[in-house]
Amino acid sequence: MEGKAESRKMGWESYVVVHNIAKRHNVGTLARSATAFGVSELILVGRRDFNCFGSHGSSSHLRFRHFHSLHDARNFLKDKGCDICGVEITNDALPVNHHPFKKSTAFLLGNEGQGLSPKEIQICDFFVYIPQYGAGTASLNVTVAASIVLHHFAVWAGFEERSRDGNKFVVAERPVKQGRRNYCTETDDSIIQERKARRESAANGFFDEAESGNSSSNLLDALFVDG
Repeated sequence: MEGKAESRKMGWESYVVVHNIAKRHNVGTLARSATAFGVSELILVGRRDFNCFGSHGSSSHLRFRHFHSLHDARNFLKDKGCDICGVEITNDALPVNHHPFKKSTAFLLGNEGQGLSPKEIQICDFFVYIPQYGAGTASLNVTVAASIVLHHFAVWAGFEERSRDGNKFVVAERPVKQGRRNYCTETDDSIIQERKARRESAANGFFDEAESGNSSSNLLDALFVDG
């Protein structure tokens, strides 16, 4: 109980990092789970476009951010004081139900088909896996796995449970200010800085964007305009 009270006092945050997700409609379902379990931001790396299908409006309550490279995403998260946790069955992965968390944590989810790539594994501080007890499947869908992991972190961090109304949880009013659906506007300075970062990342071999010819003015930085 003492450890749980301490984590609540510290005000830890969680983030979800998705790198070149193969099934774009999964982002909508991820957004729904992320909102339910108190995630601060959903970070897209690589592909900037996404599909809100399956979010049931929850994406309107979640901040999105986009980076072209894992290197840039890692730097952002480290500036936030986060550990980066890979959700993957590795030799040194810890069972998520043991709550092996120490502070704010970003959970890195890999491509549905191949799991985490070597580049993704390289930026992780530690790994968790979800214990299974049945013999019928080798792994879980990425959105199901994310939901389980995010719930465990929310319990560990002592997030306050949302109030209920009847047999459902109370949904907050949608924020008034929001950008274009599935994209967000950027300032000229942010576009300039992004282009500079892309050149530096490419020179260092960190560039991960497959569609390098796309204009950086279409970057998804956040779903809502700060007000």
